[in-house]
Amino acid sequence: MPPALRASDSDREQAIELLRHGSVEGRISHDTFLHRMDAAMRAQGVEELAGLVRDLPPSAREPDEAGRLDRWTQWWSARIARLQWAWRRPRLESLTLPRGDRVFVIGRAPECDLALLNMTVSWRHAELRHSADGWVLSDLGSRNGTHVNGWQAGAGFTVQLGDHVRFGTAEFRICA
Repeated sequence: MPPALRASDSDREQAIELLRHGSVEGRISHDTFLHRMDAAMRAQGVEELAGLVRDLPPSAREPDEAGRLDRWTQWWSARIARLQWAWRRPRLESLTLPRGDRVFVIGRAPECDLALLNMTVSWRHAELRHSADGWVLSDLGSRNGTHVNGWQAGAGFTVQLGDHVRFGTAEFRICA
């Protein structure tokens, strides 16, 4: 004989919810509900829980259509809200992390590794330097600042893939 499956808290809650629906619909008496709820709390296996709701008519055992529709509507509304948020989110240019260990200079000067034609970017604005912890973005004393995910980079800020970086008003997303 295979071992009985142990009842989880979720299994108990589901059985009690089915019993509650049966009581509300008048399918079982209040005393029967209390007795079975107590038995559900003491049940060791899922088979015991199934036995507590087995005699309930199908309408009490199956979730009602309205409840299922409400859950589906909530799920779908949450997905639509996330999609709308993502759609409105600003599209940022990609800043690809360089290969190798050399220092990568960002600024308005033509000799910079990433030359930005933006008047809010200083001549030599910031640099990316490889360290043991990854890539570190440092501001080089720019007038309009260097920011990572809204935080001022200052003397050094470790950046990761997906981070939002800003040099003056020029904005980028770090990518591989």
